[in-house]
Amino acid sequence: MYKIMVIDDDNTIAEAVQRHLERWGNEVECVTDFTEVLEHFVRFSPQLVLLDIGLPFYNGYYWCGQIRKVSQVPVVFLSSASDNMNIVMAMNMGGDDFIAKPFDLEVLSAKVQAVLRRAYTFQGQAASLMECGGAVLNLSDMSVTYAGRKQELSRNEFRILQLLYEHAGQPVSRESIMKRLWEQECFIDDNTLTVNINRLRRTLKEIGLEDFVRTKKGVGYQIDGRQYESDYGKK
Repeated sequence: MYKIMVIDDDNTIAEAVQRHLERWGNEVECVTDFTEVLEHFVRFSPQLVLLDIGLPFYNGYYWCGQIRKVSQVPVVFLSSASDNMNIVMAMNMGGDDFIAKPFDLEVLSAKVQAVLRRAYTFQGQAASLMECGGAVLNLSDMSVTYAGRKQELSRNEFRILQLLYEHAGQPVSRESIMKRLWEQECFIDDNTLTVNINRLRRTLKEIGLEDFVRTKKGVGYQIDGRQYESDYGKK
């Protein structure tokens, strides 16, 4: 039914929540590497996140802030730190609800269903995300985010970048890109594509993604991301 991500370092709680929500037909994944929460989020692309406050390395407030930079997916905090200050902080950081530990699993599932109904009754589905080297492409609002900086893309910039993301690590021919951009046209001047690629590169450079789109001589263009994965971890 829905994709739900559980971010809790208490394995007993995380696995119990996973089993219970899966019985309701949901697809549930539990984070186990708490240094790469955002990367896991982007790969799984959940429609709801259950997030503990007290986590190794960075707390839940930090990860909620990171998620909010790339997505408006509902976030429900789970924590035994249920005093007013923490509840207010959770809501201010972008949380949609707060469930105090210990909790009843039936109450949890009821609240989860309520949040999902509010979020998706009218919009139908969550935003889709793609990631390469820490740079996140949001398919719903045609934007790219890197190291906390968000940049909106033009229609052509977005179409080019989406195609390159779909083939990350592999070269994409100029002909393939031109077909994606101008499917209805019989002929497009090759120089027009060069202009669009240069515009995209300037746009990406503004958020620190210089040389993210590379020319493959005699073939076309490619994004790799390995250089940016190491840089991203330092930011």
